[in-house]
Amino acid sequence: MKNKKVPERMCIGCREMKDKRELVRVVKSSQGEISIDFTGKAPGRGAYICKNEECLNRAVKSKAFNRAFQTCVSEEILNTLKEELGNG
Repeated sequence: MKNKKVPERMCIGCREMKDKRELVRVVKSSQGEISIDFTGKAPGRGAYICKNEECLNRAVKSKAFNRAFQTCVSEEILNTLKEELGNG
């Protein structure tokens, strides 16, 4: 029997390749709204981050979200991400 390939994605905080299921997808919709996609299937441009606050802080410090989405991500959205990742 053939083994199923597990998709891997890179965390934008620590820059490590991990299984897609271990990461949280942050998505920018076609309307420009940025939100967390826990299902991993929402339409739009996605960026992946580990489920810990240290990687999120590293991504914010290096402005990785701004580069990934090619737009300025507001502090309000980043604070919401911190809260949701902390609870998720």
